Amino acid sequence: MVLGHEVVGTVVQAAADGSGAAPGTMVAVHPATPAGDGVTRFVADRPNLSPACTYLGSAARFPHCDGAFVKYATLPSRMLRSLPARLGLRDAALVEPASVAWHAVSRAGDVHGRSALVIGAGPIGALTVAVLKRAGATEITAVDMHPFPLDNARAVGATRTLLATEVDEIASVQADVVVESSGSHRGLASAIRGAMRGGRVVMVGLLPSGDQPVPISLAITRELELVGAFRFNDEIDEVIAALADGSLYVDPVVTHEFGVADALQAFTVARESATSSKVLLRF
Repeated sequence: MVLGHEVVGTVVQAAADGSGAAPGTMVAVHPATPAGDGVTRFVADRPNLSPACTYLGSAARFPHCDGAFVKYATLPSRMLRSLPARLGLRDAALVEPASVAWHAVSRAGDVHGRSALVIGAGPIGALTVAVLKRAGATEITAVDMHPFPLDNARAVGATRTLLATEVDEIASVQADVVVESSGSHRGLASAIRGAMRGGRVVMVGLLPSGDQPVPISLAITRELELVGAFRFNDEIDEVIAALADGSLYVDPVVTHEFGVADALQAFTVARESATSSKVLLRF
């Protein structure tokens, strides 16, 4: 399977039927192809939940769906989103993960004037902080295992940072909304403990399949709302507009950039979450 679902590029050949962007147009890619299976029910206006949905570079279904870690990719024109002239490819490379963060924050409800806690300050966590700031959250606390991603979180809008080992401090935050983006059961436990009674916890970090050891009794006795957030839908268009007009500030999230000839080095750097955030490849 070819990887690659965070894709931007320049159209070199238009669709044969005349649809879509003209050659030379810079575009971002919406990597999803929603589809029902005729059996499983899902909310109609949330196509990200469609059971037969495929996603570029994903092994979620079989056969796997190839991604676009290639110099030339043939994609349906419906996936393409033309970029405004003031938004270049380097900045637009964050459109897909920022859309994941945007969708997660939308699942939190209206955050204007409210306090937020973000567990995990990797690329998705940092982008979530940036989206929360744009949405008007007044206090944003970011949590991570390492100082470097916490510095990144501050650069995009966090007002406070905590190490993940500061368990009592995290519990004392009592945030209106919490976004769990670490993808670990310990992170989810911290999210539950760090939410105010009656608060909402949005789970965007994808935990492993199967049962997870989390303090669910606290969610019950505190009447927490545990809400899932999976990929995104048309939020990609809002993200493109917000990046283009500068209202969504994400520059510090990109920490490294490599040419495709140095891809092995790029992946080595990207594995070290203590010293890198989003790593880009130039084709």
